[in-house]
Amino acid sequence: MKILFVHNRYQFAGGEDNVYRSEKYLLQYRSEAVDLCEVDNDGVVGLVSKIKVVFNISYSQKSRELLSFEINNIQPDIVHVHNFFPLLTPSIYDACIKANVPIVQTLHNYRIICPGALLMRNGKICEKCVTGSPYQAVLHRCYRNSVPGSWAVARMVAFHRKKMTWQNKVDRFIALTQFARQKFIEAGFPGEKIIVKPNFCEVPGVRDQTPGMKHGALFVGRLGREKGIATLLAAWKMLNVPLRIAGDGPLAYLGTEHRSPSIIFLGRLTSEQVYHEMSQAAFLVMPSEWYETFGLVIIEAYAHGTPVVVSKLGAMAEIIEDGVTGLHFEPGNPHHLAEKVQWMHDHPEECRQMGQNARQVYEEKYTPEKNYEMLMDVYHQAIEARKVDK
Repeated sequence: MKILFVHNRYQFAGGEDNVYRSEKYLLQYRSEAVDLCEVDNDGVVGLVSKIKVVFNISYSQKSRELLSFEINNIQPDIVHVHNFFPLLTPSIYDACIKANVPIVQTLHNYRIICPGALLMRNGKICEKCVTGSPYQAVLHRCYRNSVPGSWAVARMVAFHRKKMTWQNKVDRFIALTQFARQKFIEAGFPGEKIIVKPNFCEVPGVRDQTPGMKHGALFVGRLGREKGIATLLAAWKMLNVPLRIAGDGPLAYLGTEHRSPSIIFLGRLTSEQVYHEMSQAAFLVMPSEWYETFGLVIIEAYAHGTPVVVSKLGAMAEIIEDGVTGLHFEPGNPHHLAEKVQWMHDHPEECRQMGQNARQVYEEKYTPEKNYEMLMDVYHQAIEARKVDK
């Protein structure tokens, strides 16, 4: 199959960029022909460039022409769009439709139903734009705390909602969880077009860990407000359990403000270093307070036979089975988190069994082999849907 991957890279690589690369390598390893159409935001510097982006963010004729050129050269069987924001825009769909090439769009975040992309405002869950006017985001400066930026993104959401873009132009969407799928359905997306396909990871895992080797808790992620860092540190004031924190971000300064013999801040680590930490930790803690669209770190922990303590919220509560592959706690409640962490620490045998369960779930759902099968099934569905529409 000839597949054209389309992606607008971020200036600072994040989870979406990692998934994009992983799926590309996965398909190439399976001898599929994968071509790339990539742009990045590095050229958006200076006032003039930023103004152009603002006024073209809903529909870019230049990007439509770019994709038409790529399609004419490559003649793909399918186009898989990972991210079109902010430079490519949904105009690229029209290039595909003109060439009669099926379209698959991965819903990596909530940008096309929430200008802030997180369904979160002022540290709290916010779903007002899911069914209400996206221009509410302008009042609250939901996009980068900017009025003009929020207006531009809200205008994009409103424009394509009115044009019925999501109902008529995309053949299949990939949602990462059932929870995310439901949110997009609530926003008016056609449920029959949204297929749930989780992310995957490929790491060696820890199959034969001897009792007692794994010890303490681990946090891996961006040190930002939405990740529940304040809740995590508040919980640890009540605990005497070793905690290692891997990551960087705007709240990194808390590493100097919250000195404790139980907490070690590791800073930003390489993937190999993170995997080593996961192999040594008794359990992972994920106290996020926003609707994580997936949480790749969870299945990375699963692959290492490491259970996870998570906020009972959105996709996290869906992926982690309470009492089987980890534990749930009330989001934003440090006392409840401390209670769950203490239980894991005090019950090493049960914790180890949860880790074994987690590794089994990984092998059943989140390996590259499983993901390849699911991804190809989505592609075939999109191709058949386009034949029917034609």
